[in-house]
Amino acid sequence: MATVMSARPKSAVDAFVSAVRDVVGERWIDMAAQKVERYGENLMPSGDVPVSGVIYPADTEQVRQIVLLANEHHVQLHPVSTGQNIGLGSRAPVQPGQFVLELGRRMNRIIEINEELAYAVVEPGVSYQALYDELEVRGHPLMLDTTSGPPQGGPLGNTLDKGAGYTPYFDHFYMSCGMEVVLGNGNVLRTGDGALEGSKSWHISKYGLGPYLDGLFLQSNYGIVTRMGVWLMPKPPITRAFFFSFPDDDDIGEIMEVSRHLKLNSLVPTLLKVTNDIYALGTEARFPVDRADLRKSIPDDVRAEMQVEHKIGSWVVSGAVYGADDDAVENHIRLIRSFFERSGKATYIPQEIADRNPMLRIHSDSFVGKPTRDEFPLYEWRPGGGATWILPVTPIHGEIAKEHQQLSRRILGRFGFDYICEHVVGSRMSRALHVLVWNREDPEENARAKACFEAFIDEYAAAGYPVSRPPTEFQPYAMNRLGHSFLDTCNDIKDALDPRGVLSPGLYGIGLHRDAN
Repeated sequence: MATVMSARPKSAVDAFVSAVRDVVGERWIDMAAQKVERYGENLMPSGDVPVSGVIYPADTEQVRQIVLLANEHHVQLHPVSTGQNIGLGSRAPVQPGQFVLELGRRMNRIIEINEELAYAVVEPGVSYQALYDELEVRGHPLMLDTTSGPPQGGPLGNTLDKGAGYTPYFDHFYMSCGMEVVLGNGNVLRTGDGALEGSKSWHISKYGLGPYLDGLFLQSNYGIVTRMGVWLMPKPPITRAFFFSFPDDDDIGEIMEVSRHLKLNSLVPTLLKVTNDIYALGTEARFPVDRADLRKSIPDDVRAEMQVEHKIGSWVVSGAVYGADDDAVENHIRLIRSFFERSGKATYIPQEIADRNPMLRIHSDSFVGKPTRDEFPLYEWRPGGGATWILPVTPIHGEIAKEHQQLSRRILGRFGFDYICEHVVGSRMSRALHVLVWNREDPEENARAKACFEAFIDEYAAAGYPVSRPPTEFQPYAMNRLGHSFLDTCNDIKDALDPRGVLSPGLYGIGLHRDAN
């Protein structure tokens, strides 16, 4: 049975560091406090997580050797790729004392772009911006699906954390194909058709022969993915975004009813983004301290004033259509308008007008796979630098969506925070992306933020809806709400693939049981 390792004796760490230097070279392991501290920084309420050092491997073989050395010397590793994972724990591990394995610095090659079969093969350090730029420079008739987060994030890391985008290729895991993985025991696994030596179908045949193993490496700590295939989308001749503004909070019910019909009947090819007022305003404005108390949720009357000031409603719905020419996309948008405008509550905003407004232009960029930083200021809506995401699932059902809004507003109001939410809407469910921002420099606000997040987990679980993609600090808490032997099974897999528990113990709550065994 694997065990979670406590802080190792200095001699063991010294021996590990010396051996790793022989593998990666003197300059590629950093123990300097100034550098190391940055990798433990995060925006969570409980504070930064100290790490022991940072290692920069150059390739899969070096990763394999480092993992073997970690097993030999009983040292823990925490792999990170590119970007900063802002709002989800940044690059910090769950538990202190681990060595960060920084894959993004040197393992940043675009290994292949196949234009005929529309895929790329990337290492962990390839960012959305780098892949976008490469496609543009080459003049490829291909586009990628990206998040609306910072362009420094990358497809490999986002996929492994169950991230998503907005185009028809929004499901990043489904649009991945074939991984190379260094397991916690030091073995190298190639999934799918990559298991065949010399395979020529590794990144085009998703499921391969035998058990499908790729999903084991999502939201887990079983292995380190060192390369991955990414399917790309042919660029449509014409892309046209559309926008609708709705005036009232409870319009979320009507929006969801229309959205379900449009998505189930394939009338909108993209996901629909349903963005509430503060989520949109937060990219351009700040909490109005002259009109509201920072210790409480923003009052409805002040929120209404800001809606008028910024010419925005309680909700903005956005999506896009693709077509062969302008007439085709305009006819398609007229059809979509006929559904959203049926009740008389929606105001249509054409793309040419929306794109003059930075709050809305973000969405137009998302639907053509263009990386953007324009949502980043949202984390500064309130002063103090604390920020995290809360992502409960919401069925695409009007009455349930209204109930969920009311539940979220009650929880946030109880703890004195604002309802900041964007629904990313598919055919049957949405990810209700709530952004919690607070003053991390205030211990009392940190305590309230922590209690608020745990209340979200508890109260949504009681209603029958788990919270997906929790940040590192709350992953064990969220996983412990799951039953039916799920976490036990995850731990059994950990024992088999990482028997000494060297890879990110505690990530998504996996491995913490071993202290008791």
